[in-house]
Amino acid sequence: MQTHVSKWGNSLGIRIPSSLAKKIGLAEGVPVEFQVDDDAIIIRRKRYSLEMLLSGVTPQNVHGELNTGRAIGREVW
Repeated sequence: MQTHVSKWGNSLGIRIPSSLAKKIGLAEGVPVEFQVDDDAIIIRRKRYSLEMLLSGVTPQNVHGELNTGRAIGREVW
């Protein structure tokens, strides 16, 4: 599979064919990471772990409980 590099504002862009994007689970808005290996650019979907997400929680950005309304159905509070 071959494509061309295009100018995109002050940057360069490469179109990823939809068949390739589907194969690895890429879609618009999915965060990716770039890695350079000699003369190759490796693009990977950004993976999050629970530990990584929780490491960003601090006393300054944690919120209290939220009221979502009265129980409906068989919820037990």
